[in-house]
Amino acid sequence: MGHPKKQRKKYESPLKPYDKDRIEREKRIKKEFGLRKKRDIWRAVSVLRTIRRRARALQAKKDKIKEKELLDHLYKLNLIRKDSTIDDVLGLSVEDILNRRLQTIVYKKGLARTAKHARQLIVHNHVLVNNRKIAYPSYFVTKEEENNIKLDSKMLKEIKSEVKE
Repeated sequence: MGHPKKQRKKYESPLKPYDKDRIEREKRIKKEFGLRKKRDIWRAVSVLRTIRRRARALQAKKDKIKEKELLDHLYKLNLIRKDSTIDDVLGLSVEDILNRRLQTIVYKKGLARTAKHARQLIVHNHVLVNNRKIAYPSYFVTKEEENNIKLDSKMLKEIKSEVKE
């Protein structure tokens, strides 16, 4: 099992390190979402792989209770709609996972000028989620928390003074 305090990798690196198509796709995603490392993409791919693996297993077993639990969990994370099925879960993409990161949501809400600016605001503790400072750009935002994201009051004053000048 391993030591409980020992950190484990939460991703798998690609099997073919020099696959040109994958490298180009990762470059585009990295730029679009303002990611710092390709490791963030690989972590999102691992999360997606886990979700899809669970969905395929449930599709084979026909366990309605666990299927409902998975669908409710993904609905809470705002990855699927309320009336979605297992087939919709299998249709999720890496972009869907990356769209639920705090960094992307701060940028898309207009609280930051760019995705990289959003990352800097989060790392410097200027973003509040439910009145709690979150310092992790990779934080997965739930549906309830999405409306409660705001900038720290000091940061709001600085942005307003920049706009006046």
